Amino acid sequence: MASKATDTQSHSIVPEQPEIRVLDLPRNNPCAQCGEPIALPSWFEREERRTSYLWHCRLCDYRFETIAYYAEPVSHDALAA
Repeated sequence: MASKATDTQSHSIVPEQPEIRVLDLPRNNPCAQCGEPIALPSWFEREERRTSYLWHCRLCDYRFETIAYYAEPVSHDALAA
């Protein structure tokens, strides 16, 4: 499921998945180019064994992706970076 970090509603077609809250997202990730902290990811996508985040630094306009891999399938009640 792909979502913008600013979305407030769950766009899931699976009813048992919880709604994503901004507070559940990783915060203040440093830019991979200039090191400036980025408040929130611009976008994320969840799968059973991984979560991908797209970050955009407004200071230097650099975009990069981080991926969290899980050894076991997760329920996505909480997100990790």
